[in-house]
Amino acid sequence: MREQPPAADAKSEPTLAEQVGAKATRKLKARSHAISPVWFGLGMMGLVGWSVVVPTLLGAALGMWLDKHYPGAHSWTLALLVAGLVLGCVNAWHWIDKEDKAMGEEQKKQEEEDNEQ
Repeated sequence: MREQPPAADAKSEPTLAEQVGAKATRKLKARSHAISPVWFGLGMMGLVGWSVVVPTLLGAALGMWLDKHYPGAHSWTLALLVAGLVLGCVNAWHWIDKEDKAMGEEQKKQEEEDNEQ
């Protein structure tokens, strides 16, 4: 007697045709409403750069003003420049973390849609 191959479950691995179809659908969807990766990367670099530069320069400017009007033993310029830099780095980290989470959620959503098909 020959053994029959096991019956395919409804939740078994998708066939090759289903995998190819899901991948093609994903690519078409990405092309239809995607920003060029180059422009997205440049925009993100600009966002991160400005989010660090602006607080640093504001801290330095405020420190120079304080040093001019209230001179003392310690440099306000240096202290506020460092404080602005730290604040800017925390701000940039916040933006990058937010974008990373958004991209992770989008990828998870795509995988769930692919698994449904």
